[in-house]
Order: sequence, then structure tokens, then C-alpha cells
Amino acid sequence: MVSRRVFLGGALAGLASGAWAGAPVRSLVPLRRPDGFSLRTLPGAADLIAAANLGGQVGCVVADARSGRVLEAVNPVRALPPASVVKALTTAYAFDHLGPGYRFRTRLIADGRLTDGRLDGDLWLVGGGDPLLDTDALNDLARDMAEAGLREITGRFRVAHEALPLIAAIDPDQPMQVGYNPAVSGLNLNFNRVHFEWQRGTDGYEIHLDARSHSLRPPVTVSRMQVVDRGAPVYLYEATEEREEWSVARGALGENGARWLPVRRPHAYAAEVFQVLARSRGVVLGAPVFGGTPPDSGLVMAEHVSDPLEDVLRGMMRWSTNLTAEVAGMLATQASGVRPAGLRQSAEEMSRWLQERHGLRRLSLVDHSGLGDESRISAREMVRALVGSGANGNLRRVMKDIAMRDDRGRPMEDHPVQVVAKTGTLYFVSALAGFARAPSGRDLAFAIFCGDVDRRTTLDPADETRPRGARSYNARAKALQQALIERWAAVHA
Repeated sequence: MVSRRVFLGGALAGLASGAWAGAPVRSLVPLRRPDGFSLRTLPGAADLIAAANLGGQVGCVVADARSGRVLEAVNPVRALPPASVVKALTTAYAFDHLGPGYRFRTRLIADGRLTDGRLDGDLWLVGGGDPLLDTDALNDLARDMAEAGLREITGRFRVAHEALPLIAAIDPDQPMQVGYNPAVSGLNLNFNRVHFEWQRGTDGYEIHLDARSHSLRPPVTVSRMQVVDRGAPVYLYEATEEREEWSVARGALGENGARWLPVRRPHAYAAEVFQVLARSRGVVLGAPVFGGTPPDSGLVMAEHVSDPLEDVLRGMMRWSTNLTAEVAGMLATQASGVRPAGLRQSAEEMSRWLQERHGLRRLSLVDHSGLGDESRISAREMVRALVGSGANGNLRRVMKDIAMRDDRGRPMEDHPVQVVAKTGTLYFVSALAGFARAPSGRDLAFAIFCGDVDRRTTLDPADETRPRGARSYNARAKALQQALIERWAAVHA
């Protein structure tokens, strides 16, 4: 039971005054109620939404997570951008089609006769789509290859990257230089990003591009950077047959710095890095030949096996990695028997599965990560998917713990409401969907979608800077989300 004075003072007054002030000023603990007081006289969801004064639209639904009975809703069928909340749907889709124990495999296959360290034939680097493959893992493959005795190859260095179709960018409308919008391929490396570092010297800038990992920094030439004298744009990109050519405005660099840039031809990137690592082991590989089907009867000389899909997707839900979502979604679609040409077609197949499995109707998805802002889903449909996944199912197990916070934005470790959910954020879009366990032990499934779509349409898609008002919108939306969860846990316990 909750003090009405405490709740009103924290949730409503806080929404009107501060970024994180949606939290009550005290934790929800059992308190003595005034005579005649009912929890149902607490401000309703519509009142909290009005107090938040976000602009645009807000849709929310809360339901009993086991029965699916809707307990409260505001604009439940309003379709809004879900942003990264889509990753929760992708997770359920991937678990269904691939299984929580699925593992990605990257292999080195010898196609020919191996005698006294000499391979008379081709060496294949075969990608399995692993979204977490990094330079350290490639180095392990090179090490195992050398330890198996390979010293010389008379044939070609073949690279099989067609386990998934090549997608040059998840969302073509994003700024070209942002690392969270890389390519998708059957052979990925370092989240398909190259590390760009610059240092200012007396004669200009010293530039380094490398495929750095925790322990290695092999140089990269398939991506090149040139510092040029211009005002705008800050970055320009052009792909040629051999390289990815970047240029950056000199005045934007300052003294020293670094950032990750996306890679659009990840198979060429991975091939070059493996060549460098193999050479360090004494094995010289020729120019890579891309594409083709690796031999079924070849000798597997080395293999990198990922963690189980459940662990991979748990990391995705925590860090919201777009590449992981797209790879998992595309592979799930292929497991259903459909070879999609691109992300939109694969997302349509996922939507069809959600319709058949959970009865969803009002949704339109363009990818598996939520990066594309054309995706739409209503809060009611999202809650249906959550309830259908099971109150204690695989999806809930991989969701991120969401800390409830006090009026100064500090996590409240002893807060009696336990929340696991997926967040989603774009400029002027904030979404949250997941499960809340009330102090009584009752499980609730909820979805809260906030979006000012009209303000998003005024943004320049090539501009990387945060637009005015976006930070405060996001803060007020998060405050609203917490206030709604607090209300639901109190009223529907």
C-alpha cells in the first residue's frame, strides 16, 4: 500500500519539474493508508501523460502477464515508432526459429591435399554470420591453422560471406559516418566498424585506421581516410571496387581523437585482417576471392564457435547492438525457409510470424533492430507479444534490469518493483516494454510508446548533432515511464 501524498508529490509534481523526477520521493514500501483512502484514487495513466506534457502521442497498455487481461490503457491502438523495442520481438522470433542454444560458427576449410605443411588447393574462410566475431577470434583461427601445421598454400584464398545477403547499411537515411549503422553480412568483424584515430603534429595530422580488439591493432587499407580543407560536410564517403574512401573536414578534428566508422564491405575487411594475422604466423595468402560455396568434404582446420544464442541476445538487449538484431532476425527468416533479399522483406516475414503466433494485427516493421523510424506498432500489440512469450519465458530471461530511480536520478537498489524491459530511443521517440513484478509478486506486462513524429520529420537525416529539445523530451518521457510503472505496481498489485 502506498501513501497518496507521497505518490502525488513524487510522480505528478516531479513530472512537471525535472528530468528524472517521475520517481516518487520515497520507495514504494507498505505504508499506513489514511481512512477512506483507495489506491484507485491515485492519478490515472491519462493524468500522468497529460502532466508530462511531451507533445506528440503517447500510447500505453498494462496487462496481467499470465492471463493477458488488460488492466489499464491509453491510446492502446495508436501505432507509434518502437525504436529498439523491436529487438524484443526479434529475440522471440530468433528463439522460436533458431533456438536458445544456437551457435554461430566461423571456419577455416582446406579444399585439397595437405602434405608436410603444404596445401595443394584452396583455403576457405567461411562466415556463419557471427555478429560478435572480432579480431581476437580471427587471430585464434590463424593460430589454430598454424598449429595444425599449415605453412604454404598453392591455391586461392577463398572467402565465403553469403550466409546472409550483403546489406550496405541498416538504415540508409542515417548519417553515413555513425558506427551504429553498419553493413550486415554473412561475415562480420568488430561489429563491422573500423577504428579511426588522428593525432595532430607539426606537419598536419597522422591518421591510423585499424581493426583493433582487446589485444590487437592490425592496420587496415580497405578503408582509407583523407583529411581535406572544407567547411561541410564533416565526412564524405565513396565506395570503389577495391576500397572504401573517406574524407574528413580538417577543422572538425581538433587536436587528437578517435571514433569508430562503419564498414560497408565487411567481407573485404575481414579478409584483409585475416591475411595480416596469417602472415604473422608465417602463412602468406593471395588476394581474396569472394563468394562461392565452400566444399562439403573439405578439412576443417580451425573453427570459432560463439556462445549460445541466449547469451548473445542477452548482450544485445543490454547494449542494443543493431548488427546483432539484424543478423539474428535474418537467420531466423532463413530458418523458416525464406531467403530474404533485404531487411524489409525479412522484417515482413517476422511480422507475419507475430500475426500467426500471437495474433498481432497493427504492426509494420522495416527491420529487426528498430533503427529505421518507419516501423510502427501499437502498445496493445506489443503487450500481446510479451504475454504470448510467457511471463517466465526465454524473452523475459534475457531482458535488461531497469533500475527505478529517485528524484535525483539515482538508482534505488531496494525498490520493491522489479522491472526487466527493452528500451528504445530515437530523437523525439522513447519506448519501453517489458515486465514488472509488483511487491505482491504479481507479474505485469506493459508497453509505453512516446513519439513526436511531426518533430522527427523536421530533422535533417544527414545531421549527426542532437537536435534542440531532444534531450529534455527523452528525460521527460523516461520520467513518465517510471511514473506509470509505479502507478501500475501500486494499483494492480
